[in-house]
Amino acid sequence: MKGPDAAHSGKPLTMPSYPSNCLHFAKSLIETTLRGPHLKSSPVTLNIILVGAGLGGLVTAIALTKAGHRVKIYEQTAVLGEVGAGIQIPSNSTRILFTLGLQPYLEPYTTEPESIAFRRWQDGKVIGKTKLIPDFVDNFNAPYYVIHRAHFHSALCQKALDMGVEIKLGARVIDCDSVEGSITLADGTKHSGDLVVAADGIKSVARSVLLEGQEMPFRKSGFAAYRAVVDVNKMRSDSELSWILERPALNIWIGDSRHVMTYTIGAGKEFNMVLSHPDSSDPSTWDGQTALEDMKAEFQGWDPVLTKIISMAEKSIKWPLLSGSLLKRWTRGKLVILGDAAHAMLPYMSQGAAMAVEDGVALARSLSHMDSIEQLQEAVDIFQQVRIERAGQMQEASLLNGKLWHFADGPLQEARDAAMAPEVEGIPFNHSPNQWSDPATQMWCYGYDAEKEIDAAWGKAGMGQVNSVL
Repeated sequence: MKGPDAAHSGKPLTMPSYPSNCLHFAKSLIETTLRGPHLKSSPVTLNIILVGAGLGGLVTAIALTKAGHRVKIYEQTAVLGEVGAGIQIPSNSTRILFTLGLQPYLEPYTTEPESIAFRRWQDGKVIGKTKLIPDFVDNFNAPYYVIHRAHFHSALCQKALDMGVEIKLGARVIDCDSVEGSITLADGTKHSGDLVVAADGIKSVARSVLLEGQEMPFRKSGFAAYRAVVDVNKMRSDSELSWILERPALNIWIGDSRHVMTYTIGAGKEFNMVLSHPDSSDPSTWDGQTALEDMKAEFQGWDPVLTKIISMAEKSIKWPLLSGSLLKRWTRGKLVILGDAAHAMLPYMSQGAAMAVEDGVALARSLSHMDSIEQLQEAVDIFQQVRIERAGQMQEASLLNGKLWHFADGPLQEARDAAMAPEVEGIPFNHSPNQWSDPATQMWCYGYDAEKEIDAAWGKAGMGQVNSVL
């Protein structure tokens, strides 16, 4: 006798709570019929003060505004802009950004790489490979992009302004009050709202208030990174280098204590490089005048193709690499922190900005479960619970890549390379030291749905299963 299927039993299919792709074929149908709309409007409209107009702050403002809240951003700089060069927008982030209506704002500036190739430091031999097109769109319903950080920021800013978000520039916040839900600016003025959301970065003022004057200890990685760009026209005119520009791709050379991540940005006009190397010195002692020559010296003896590209750079900036420690709380009263203020991490999973994007949509979703202002504390507590776990795990994954990529030649390096060989050869595999390719890590990292996790946490809260605030 046949057992009842979903149709005969009247019980619809639901996505499993455990990591599995067994229902991937029906994912869109299941989510359309069973889940509420993305970024549902909140029954309670809040006046929200948002501190910081960086990437995380702008995304959060967009998500909160889309959910029906009134948002005003206070930004300390007098002119909006971003420093740095390339940044990756992985599929878990683009999926959210598209839901927020950012696709047309981003696409003029993005490049969609076809793959990520891990290369041996000495000769550039491909030792690991992740296929991005079409795999990531097929499996995670969103492309994997790279973009210039300034273009990413300007796209977010334009979207926020088009939605009517007010951005007050030259407004440096020097204090926050978690009881009143207020901020104090350097000019002495005070501004209040129903909730203060601080996306004020690694040097967060709000975090100090939330931790009652204590500072979050940062974990020094022992590494720093040079950032540089090369004009692709220089590379294209060189027969030894032009092949690397034929198809958009990320290439990462890995070796003893060092790696170099490269990809084109500016819709293919510039070649971006991030060069990680050992450095435990105080950044205050760094000499910007020697950064370019110091960068070249760090990678002497590496693959001639790579060193030739490095030699074409005309300037470089050196950045310290720090990882925040795991915080036990992101909220206190009417104050919430998110983004780098809450979970600064190494860039080795290319997920720092993506975590801020997830934070923003998760907060908006949690607030949308409120039926009255009296549930504000519950809403921010649930947001905190869900996001602390996710961001903490991503910090851990980033730290692990800092070990996996930096083996000296020897038994561990040989075992790692052998374990990645199947993905290069096109042979089926069920695990890989390449976390972009490892099937379990892929599903956890890129298939994560921040709104779904918030919904599930609210469901548990309704059954009395939500964890208490730490």
